Amino acid sequence: MKKKRPLIMLSLVLLALAVGCLLRLKHFAAEPLLLKQETIFTLPAGTGRDGLENLLRQRQLVRHVGWLPWLMELEPKLAPVKAGTYRLKPGMTVRDLLLLVSGKEAQFAIRFIEGSTVKEWLAVLARAPYLKHDLQGVTPQTLGAKLGAPADSVLEGQFYPDTYLYTANTPDSAILKRARQRMETTLAEIWQGRAEGLPYKTTPSLLTMASIVEKETGVKEERARVASVFINRLRGGMKLQTDPTVIYGMGDDYRGTITRQDLTTPTPYNTYIISGLPPTPIAMPGQASLEAAAHPEKSAYLYFVADGHGGHVFTTNLASHNQAVQQYRQRQNAKENYEQ
Repeated sequence: MKKKRPLIMLSLVLLALAVGCLLRLKHFAAEPLLLKQETIFTLPAGTGRDGLENLLRQRQLVRHVGWLPWLMELEPKLAPVKAGTYRLKPGMTVRDLLLLVSGKEAQFAIRFIEGSTVKEWLAVLARAPYLKHDLQGVTPQTLGAKLGAPADSVLEGQFYPDTYLYTANTPDSAILKRARQRMETTLAEIWQGRAEGLPYKTTPSLLTMASIVEKETGVKEERARVASVFINRLRGGMKLQTDPTVIYGMGDDYRGTITRQDLTTPTPYNTYIISGLPPTPIAMPGQASLEAAAHPEKSAYLYFVADGHGGHVFTTNLASHNQAVQQYRQRQNAKENYEQ
């Protein structure tokens, strides 16, 4: 019996050590990361367990990082490590971190607003973090070839404005392809349910009309009415005479104001000179403007002018329109004098 006592004592000591280690590992797994704010953490391709441990040590994100391999052995579900970019937040534990780096990469958001142009989209993409910038040096004129469209394609208006999520190293072009597919699907659905008797017979024409509506008003309730003005003018054989198309045709020559000379200078987009719609959209229309172009309000309006409060005054004849323009100018002059 006396000979067995040392064995029993040794077993008890080993058991106590095992229990102690187990408890220590459990405590380690529940320790919060050393974070004071959200942090983006990237695991390069080919990074294994040792690489992860070294990165955590270098970034000083985990206390007692030497316990990491033991924790991975104890809980195999925490062992897989996948290269990628991850979003770490204050309050996350070591276990949360290991579960995260097993595959749930961080999502980043990029926002394209209604009424923006291809040129502006390319600038937004170029500034976006963690994207793979594969469109560097591409212009609106050469973008089509990069996206698999005919080389001479003009893709203005063909991308759906919205917020798009992406993971690190997503190519710029992949986001544009998603946005283009979204616009194609949305436009097809709206075209299918369009009102009868519209003065345009193709989806590109509806898209162009929607882009003009988008640039003319930011008031949701006005869009269908603005569309009715342009549709009434098309039906009556009148020129559209819309400033946003003139501005688009001016390109980089536009400096914030339109002169009388600009209105009389021919461009393919100067609707004070050309008849009908311009050759392409002038911006990316949103859902509401697409719907307005497909379902315009029934009206007799032929003119509209800003009312000075964010909306517009709509009129049916030139005399009433000129009066509304004069009232707008008087309000603007009064406002300028008051501010001085």
